[in-house]
Amino acid sequence: MPQDHPVPQEHPARQDRTTPPGRLLIVTAVEAEAAAVRAGVQASAVDPATVVVAPVGVGPAAAAAGTARLLALAEAARAPYRAVISAGIAGGFPGRAAVGATVIGARTIAADLGAESPDGFLPVDQLGFGSNLLDADPTLLKNLTTALPAAVVGDILTLATVTGTARTAALLQARHPQAVAEAMEGYGVACAAQTAGVPFAELRTVSNPVGPRDRAAWRLREAFSALTDAAAAACG
Repeated sequence: MPQDHPVPQEHPARQDRTTPPGRLLIVTAVEAEAAAVRAGVQASAVDPATVVVAPVGVGPAAAAAGTARLLALAEAARAPYRAVISAGIAGGFPGRAAVGATVIGARTIAADLGAESPDGFLPVDQLGFGSNLLDADPTLLKNLTTALPAAVVGDILTLATVTGTARTAALLQARHPQAVAEAMEGYGVACAAQTAGVPFAELRTVSNPVGPRDRAAWRLREAFSALTDAAAAACG
């Protein structure tokens, strides 16, 4: 690391981190998720002043707009974030990520960004209008997988409409063989981070299986508890 950017000495145990020093931004959809993450940050060894946790709204549009605003404000204040993580709870694909599991996104995919056709769904990539997937920052991904070795790593889908039928779940699994979970904000956060030139990753815990909508099968308490533990490990 260049000598004009020394590693802060108050945390010598983390001097081997390759992520640049500075504040980390963790965004969630709702306050309940943010509270779970904050509890993990407080339980970790990290200086809480170096981690900002903020809810930015539900869905990819709100997530993109809210994250972009936070990144722009930090840049204007000459206190840019070193990285941004989209965190929260998610649905896990059966056989890939069980309820209660922690998942880390190697890629974040806007699974419903595209067009219908007689031959099936066409992602925006095939339409020639950009890309519907973004890779996690390699260094940030490595740090998260090292801190959370039991986590399931794979693609996390972003959908504006949460899956509620077995048919849709099967179609998504067939279309995205590496997908482990689905949520509603990751791709929006990733787009904001990419535009701002800030490293991005997605970290979630599974509250329910993807498929028929069954509130009785949701395990929110377990998912929030797992999210607190994951945040503590990721920030510690």
